[in-house]
Amino acid sequence: MKKNLLLTIVCIIFSILLVVLLVITFKTAKSNFDCSSCVKQMSKLQEENSNTIFSINNITYFSSCGADATTNSNSSFTISNLHQYTDIAIFINQNSNELTQKNTLKSVSLNNISYILPPNEGTPNLYYKNINDFAKDKYSEDNLINNSITFSTTSEDSIDYSSPILYNNCANPITLTYINKNIQDKYTLSNNVKNISNNGSLLKICGITLNSISCKIGFNIQITNNLDEVYDCPVIITIPLSTESSTIFNGNLIFKDSTNYNFIKENK
Repeated sequence: MKKNLLLTIVCIIFSILLVVLLVITFKTAKSNFDCSSCVKQMSKLQEENSNTIFSINNITYFSSCGADATTNSNSSFTISNLHQYTDIAIFINQNSNELTQKNTLKSVSLNNISYILPPNEGTPNLYYKNINDFAKDKYSEDNLINNSITFSTTSEDSIDYSSPILYNNCANPITLTYINKNIQDKYTLSNNVKNISNNGSLLKICGITLNSISCKIGFNIQITNNLDEVYDCPVIITIPLSTESSTIFNGNLIFKDSTNYNFIKENK
């Protein structure tokens, strides 16, 4: 009787251990399969992006300042709508001397625009900029960018830059202008100020600090090529107000940033 009971208990324990072993074996096999599948997907993605089709290796900036000024009866100046602006040229590189459907543009868009670090003074806005007006205090409210902008593309010899457009071979850059408006308004300068210039020196005269108008902007650039493949690249821009050798207070500031942004192909 006792021997039969003992044998039954041993059989039950053995059965339980066998079930547990089978479950562990199944889960391990499944995990290895999932891991192997994941590694294959990652390897495929790395292979597809190992040879960068599109990249951004140059962003050029022109920073300055503008305002409306009136002369008072005592010869002093009153400043209205003091604004700081930075023109931005983003050069897309297609990394090849040979043009193909893969490395030519079908459409380009900027989206998810956000002010990561907004200025403490003024009201920031981003606009499309006609390249013919680059480095000029000139913009159109019709070109205000709210959250996104789409560029058409062309291969024509001459194009109208008044609206967002790019050559499909990446010959011209994406041009934007950042404008921080109403940093000061109806601000009367000291009688000691005899001359003013519409450039960055005006910021210093009006007592504006660089920290108070510093700004960082983030957005995503999306490219669709002529194979209808989609490439994405997140970009973060810090509005340049100074370099190692100069500041916007000296007048105008030109800065060429050698960047290393690579576009990643979307998986469909």
